[in-house]
Amino acid sequence: MSIFIKNKKSVSYFNSSEKNIAYELGCTLSELLKEQVLANKTIIFLCIGSDRATGDCLGPIIGYKLSKYKKYHNYVVYGTLEDPVHAKNLKDTIEMIYQTHLDAYIIAIDASLGKSNHIGYITLGEGPLKPGAGVDKDLPEVGDIFITGIVNFSGFLDNMLLQTTRLNVVMSMADQICLAINYSISKLKALTVQ
Repeated sequence: MSIFIKNKKSVSYFNSSEKNIAYELGCTLSELLKEQVLANKTIIFLCIGSDRATGDCLGPIIGYKLSKYKKYHNYVVYGTLEDPVHAKNLKDTIEMIYQTHLDAYIIAIDASLGKSNHIGYITLGEGPLKPGAGVDKDLPEVGDIFITGIVNFSGFLDNMLLQTTRLNVVMSMADQICLAINYSISKLKALTVQ
């Protein structure tokens, strides 16, 4: 559950309920990834969160969905419903990624808290995110690019808010983010073939 993003260069906000949001998000992501794909870097999707709280399952749901399409695209996914990356194993997972993939370019994906009128918004930006900041956990920053979905508002008893987040909000954002990623990767694949 991310709320604080440090060292960001630019952040784009997308309302997941608007038409063509997956296309717009996918185009923006393609622009951010173009140089890395042309440089043959390994694209890693690090999908952070737990499947034990509705508000924190955005990352694992996206990881689950992306892992189903992995055979069609050249990327690596960490963090699924079956094998989530959460507070207890995040540090070890990050270390393992950098040991296994020397040319790793990490896209960190996590749920976040925000203002009540921003629930349902997706953020995309350059730089790392700080997982767990929304619920006062001290976890390492991670990512070259981040994608977050604002699943609920920040306020008193944030841990309780995670339990009462509507699954429909999380699933809608997960669908849009996955469509955008698949569009982006397909678009970039066409670039490398030419």
